[in-house]
Amino acid sequence: MKMLINVPETVVADALRGLAAAHPELTVDVENRVIVRRDAPVAGQVGLVSGGGSGHEPLHGGFVGPGMLSAACPGEVFTSPVPDQMLRAAAAVDSGAGVLFIVKNYTGDVLNFDMAAEMAEDEGIQVAKVLVNDDVAVTDSLYTAGRRGTGATLFVEKIAGAAAAEGMPLERVQAIARQVNESSRSFGIALSACSTPAKGSPTFDLPPGELELGIGIHGEPGRERRAMMTSGEIAEAAVEAVVEDLQPRNPVLVLVNGMGATPLLELYGFNAEVHRVLAQRGVPVARVLVGNYVTSLDMAGASLTLCQVDEELLRLYDAPVKTPGLRWGV
Repeated sequence: MKMLINVPETVVADALRGLAAAHPELTVDVENRVIVRRDAPVAGQVGLVSGGGSGHEPLHGGFVGPGMLSAACPGEVFTSPVPDQMLRAAAAVDSGAGVLFIVKNYTGDVLNFDMAAEMAEDEGIQVAKVLVNDDVAVTDSLYTAGRRGTGATLFVEKIAGAAAAEGMPLERVQAIARQVNESSRSFGIALSACSTPAKGSPTFDLPPGELELGIGIHGEPGRERRAMMTSGEIAEAAVEAVVEDLQPRNPVLVLVNGMGATPLLELYGFNAEVHRVLAQRGVPVARVLVGNYVTSLDMAGASLTLCQVDEELLRLYDAPVKTPGLRWGV
């Protein structure tokens, strides 16, 4: 596999140096692997900290900035960051209003964020947590006990970030984050395997002419393999899986997310099919986001996330945000 890297051992550090060069509004600690908005801590605001393995960009470092995350902790590729990173991030963003840890449901992330929360409390930092577990495809996987955390992470970080920017207290920001997670469901499809820099070849075998329904963002197995389907057929499978689990009663936010190697031409076409199926099912759409946001290195494929919203969640979603990976209203 050809990759635009130097050596696998420095791929994360090299990317962080590049992020720092491109975004001077961020403070990027390459050695300690912490990305912080430069104006942190912001007086009177809850700090939001998230993180996870690298390879899912722009998640999470690309979502650091006003209206979203205060800091992010990148681990090695597909590997959880360590508690020291999370503690350093919490200390950097704590204004005295407390810190919310946003944690995707992967075993390493959960254990390390739990440990970091205990360490932070020992240092006098008030910490609350929210677990993102929106993937309907499988209950347990190679990386999780329970449902995986995937595309809803973006909605949780965006809406909770807006709540924090309004000066809401920690308990309220946490409650809103939990509401967003509980109101969200996701389903992913792989058309090809991803290739990690360390391995230099596909992480699993997906023969030509086949796809995997319900794939995870690390290449974990999904529900089933099928012969290649049309965009419309894939949309019908994804919408059915999500809607039947979510049973939305309110309008929904729609995230049509690319897994890293799918062109926007295909994603917009897939979005058209998703809208067709949602309309057939009578599900009203409030807002739409199409693009690569929660990726899996060079995997071809897409994921669908729906989040049903009330007036408050929609207002917070629409609030200004200014990050490398998401920006509007500013």
